[in-house]
Amino acid sequence: MNEDSLKEYEMARGAGFYMQKRGLIEVSGAEAVMFLNGLITNDAKTLAENSCMLSAFPNAQGRLLAIVRVLKIEDKFIFETESETYEKVLQNLTRFTLAGDFKVRDLTEEFSCLSILGDSVQSSKFKVRGFEFPASKNEVAINDLNGEKVFVIRTFRANGFDIFAPKTSRGIFIDELKNLGAIEIGEETREVLRVENGIPKYGVDIDEATIVPELGIDGLISYNKGCYIGQEIIARIHFRGHVAKQLTGLIFEDERAEIKQNTELKTLQGKNAGKITSTVFSPKLDKQIALAYVRYDYLPEGTELTVDETKAQVKNLPFVG
Repeated sequence: MNEDSLKEYEMARGAGFYMQKRGLIEVSGAEAVMFLNGLITNDAKTLAENSCMLSAFPNAQGRLLAIVRVLKIEDKFIFETESETYEKVLQNLTRFTLAGDFKVRDLTEEFSCLSILGDSVQSSKFKVRGFEFPASKNEVAINDLNGEKVFVIRTFRANGFDIFAPKTSRGIFIDELKNLGAIEIGEETREVLRVENGIPKYGVDIDEATIVPELGIDGLISYNKGCYIGQEIIARIHFRGHVAKQLTGLIFEDERAEIKQNTELKTLQGKNAGKITSTVFSPKLDKQIALAYVRYDYLPEGTELTVDETKAQVKNLPFVG
């Protein structure tokens, strides 16, 4: 990182914000739970009012179509996902609208997602219009802005919040954040923070070749509910004991190491151990770090591996809180 980027990063570690392109889809109807539980890996019927959970849409082979966060607000479910997977989620949901009391409404063009990150954002001094923020990772805070609902959830694996507000109101939040001293985060800093927090990106770290349990994300899959698309394969992996490989972190010994995406990982004895998916230099750790798929036998934290003769140690995600 150059001097300007490093300064932006250091300020963002305190309080930073950026706009995200996210898909937002509302599902309602008396048969919503029944249909949803046949499509996603988590159990929709266990979701309490004003709470959220992680889940995934698998295909029939147990491979990943999308990671989603599911929010329960009043009698409706709201699915939030990356822009890269939004169309697939929408298509998966809308194909059941004629099969029963199951309604789908696309909210993507109505709402903006504003993410705020940093060590200061949970401080009592950091308040945006006196809004309520969720106290736990599974809570949804519902706020009112000029008569319109704004909901807030905790950012996955990062110290911060995602605010979903009507697009007509996003300027209010941005002005308030700037007044509170938050800095707008650019693409380079966002990528560093993403990898530091161990957040996989669709099309980079995950895709339709990824089997859902390979993500290693706690709470993503319910093994107690009934059948859903891809359930047989996902359950078989779970009950046999483990996946063949899993997404995890690596910290490189040489902070100047130039590591490229899709580079092969090897053991100290030269055996294949996996491959790199994302890599950045972390100013916080003063080390080169990476997200990588690592074979099961080498997953324990601290295991030494090599990339082009550069040594690295396996690190459980996230790298930093």
